[in-house]
Amino acid sequence: MPSIENMEMLSGKMKEEFRFFNTLGADELQAFLSYCENKQIDAGENLWTEGDQDNFAAFIISGKLGIKKKTEFEGKYMIVGTFAKGTVVGELCLLTKQTRSVTSIVLEPLNYVRLSTDEFEKLMTEYPMLGLKLLRHIFLVISKRLSRSTERMAAIF
Repeated sequence: MPSIENMEMLSGKMKEEFRFFNTLGADELQAFLSYCENKQIDAGENLWTEGDQDNFAAFIISGKLGIKKKTEFEGKYMIVGTFAKGTVVGELCLLTKQTRSVTSIVLEPLNYVRLSTDEFEKLMTEYPMLGLKLLRHIFLVISKRLSRSTERMAAIF
């Protein structure tokens, strides 16, 4: 759990970088952050690797993350997306508890808020309306990404 000083700083950054968090009251945002960890990771490191079972979502405050997928060629990957501040990544594993289907590589030093599945489930139990708002936001993110992927696929064929 972040310290009170860190919580205030994080609240401000979350409101700056994520439109979603501007829709929450101060108490809701504080409650959300009390279930999270604020972390940093250096460029060149993996946030997770394909096949990992570490179920969490990351809300990127600053930095840049690349998502890559193994190809059928040994040791070869294809970059399938890049994400920067103001985005959430890893949300599918947060909700499904499945293994990671992609690898994430930090392209620029990353500052993020990490919400694990266990903490998300506690949040849902203790703050059901906040959990519902968060779920709606995650589903909106997933829906937009699916629509963009479908458009890209249609453009190829």
